Amino acid sequence: MTDRDESADDQSRRAGGLFSGLRIVSLCTLLSRVLGFIREMAIAGLWGLSPVSDAFVGAFRIPNLARALFGEGALSAAFTPLFVREQEQHGRDTAMMLASSVFIWLGLWLTALVAVAELALAATIWLAPLSAELRLWLVLTAIMLPYLPLICLTAQMGAVLNALGRFAWPALLPVLFNVSSLAAIWVLQRFDLTAEAQAHWLAGFVVLTGFLQLAAPWPQLIRLGFRPSRHWLAARERIHELLRMMAPVVVGLSITQVNTFCDTLIALVMSRPLEVVLPDWRPLEFGTASALNLGQRLYQFPLGILGVALGTVIFPVLTRHAERGDWQHLRDDLSLGLRLVFVIGMPASAGLWLLAEPLAVVLFQRGHVTGANARQIAEMIAAYGLGVWAFCGLLIAQRGYYAIGDRITPLKIGLFVVLVNLTLNFGLIFVIGGRGLALSTSLCGILQFGLCLLFIQGRVGRLPWWSLASSAGRAFVGTAAMTAIAGWVLRQFSEQSVNSSGRLLQLGATVLAALVSYAVLTLVLRLDEFWMLLRRHREEF
Repeated sequence: MTDRDESADDQSRRAGGLFSGLRIVSLCTLLSRVLGFIREMAIAGLWGLSPVSDAFVGAFRIPNLARALFGEGALSAAFTPLFVREQEQHGRDTAMMLASSVFIWLGLWLTALVAVAELALAATIWLAPLSAELRLWLVLTAIMLPYLPLICLTAQMGAVLNALGRFAWPALLPVLFNVSSLAAIWVLQRFDLTAEAQAHWLAGFVVLTGFLQLAAPWPQLIRLGFRPSRHWLAARERIHELLRMMAPVVVGLSITQVNTFCDTLIALVMSRPLEVVLPDWRPLEFGTASALNLGQRLYQFPLGILGVALGTVIFPVLTRHAERGDWQHLRDDLSLGLRLVFVIGMPASAGLWLLAEPLAVVLFQRGHVTGANARQIAEMIAAYGLGVWAFCGLLIAQRGYYAIGDRITPLKIGLFVVLVNLTLNFGLIFVIGGRGLALSTSLCGILQFGLCLLFIQGRVGRLPWWSLASSAGRAFVGTAAMTAIAGWVLRQFSEQSVNSSGRLLQLGATVLAALVSYAVLTLVLRLDEFWMLLRRHREEF
């Protein structure tokens, strides 16, 4: 066997392990995202685009931001290198002892942090003169705040399982959250409660679900050797190391979430009259925050299935390469992840942009959500959709930095992008309204991905730019052709889209045309990465 054959065989084995894990996480994430959509549809049908809906969405942003940061990135990105290093140098038992100590310390510190925050919220609610909407927002925030330590501890347990190549349970935990939330909504609808009372109860169910998520992975962890450590006090220095690593990682990975969080806050503030300055002037219409939230749910669908799933699976692989000094394999696997982003992420972006209106109507126009509300949601879907491919690529590029221990470069880039986003936000809302908030976040995601990709080769060596550019170019051509074909099909069914069944037929026919046409185009354009997701490989981790 020649060296070239051995290299190809080795790459095939490594790709096999990567794609096997990716399929598991993607399928679980797909199920979670579908259930999440149903949950958002149920909430929208319960309250519509109303002040109660805006307050719940704004309050849920904090635990949801914690879930996105810790459950889908930052804690794993900081903890996984420590765990892998401990396992490579001292074995699994020592690594599990470290994991146990981290769990105890995190639990203590986060509980204390939440207690202080609850006291501050209570003082504000009782002592400050607040409007009814703002008071409801703060009360719901106080109820849901205990979810933060629960999801952080769950994320750390998930990071341990992922580092050991066990991807199913961590990926299924969001499914558990959505199923529990849907059950809570169903129960609340059986009682004669006001909208505010329903919001209070649903916020309490969020915390209850956090306990369920924390308990679920313990049986598998115990089988793998996890035990509470009696020497957790001795791990204080390792905890300090973890916290030092986490601080820049949290900020760097959270930029997209921070930008969308800023979108919501700006929408909440600017959709109400500025009573002190201009009492009769309201820059944005009511319901903008809720429309943004529903638009974000749609773009998070492909982001979770591709970006989060691929980042979850590829990060332990990149970390092991970096720990062993195997830079060639690190560059190969990193470039494979980026090529997948181009080949899958670009058509996903185009699909959301093209199908924004029928998606908004079919998924959300019911109950208190009117046709005007659906058009407002569609604008957000289209604007966020433009940046999906970049959001996915950003998750992969950042994992490359964190695998080699560089936490500062993504941080600097992210802070710069936040400033750009805020500038664009306040500029665009006066030009194109609420959708300017979503468009700004997408443009900044593209900028952040480009900057991260540009600077990473200074740390890992020169990337195969010709291969990446070739894949991106062919994916762009395939996406453009797919969009043209799907757009033609969309127009052919426009006359049948006057009712909900017609809209569903239009949406289904267009999605089918897009999938079939792009699959054929990947064969013509030799985009092999598309078919790697379906092909069985020999696995090696």
